[in-house]
Amino acid sequence: MFDVSEPDPSMIDLAVFVERSPVVAWHVLTAPDLIAEWLAPTIGFQPVVGTTFIVQVAVPDKPGAEMACQLVVADEPHHLAYSWTDLRGKPPLRWMMDYRLMPHGRGARLFWQMSGFDTEDRYQRFARNGIERSWNRTLLPKFAEIVNAQR
Repeated sequence: MFDVSEPDPSMIDLAVFVERSPVVAWHVLTAPDLIAEWLAPTIGFQPVVGTTFIVQVAVPDKPGAEMACQLVVADEPHHLAYSWTDLRGKPPLRWMMDYRLMPHGRGARLFWQMSGFDTEDRYQRFARNGIERSWNRTLLPKFAEIVNAQR
């Protein structure tokens, strides 16, 4: 049976195929030097539940932003999840980032979800749409490129 319900506007769900195993993709997802190549530089990141860290996000035409994060799931090489808090908001804007890796044919598929958008808040609706475009057009393709280049 197919799910024909409307997508949930409080979250973003995207996926990308990579030509390497989930183990290789996990390494790109969790190695700070590689995270800096496809997402942004991090401070204090370790794939250990409870770790708090900062992601230094570049924002086009604006000063960069620092996202305060805490790791809540680290099930190697299958599932990684962390909170993502933008302290610039009043009140701070809080979301969840969720990454799931599944074997797929001769590679793996990364399922990425960002949830917690307030659909009643105009700024968050705008941010959600921009974030979805950025991940779909830039970040996930860059992630796949880096994973596929690993040996």
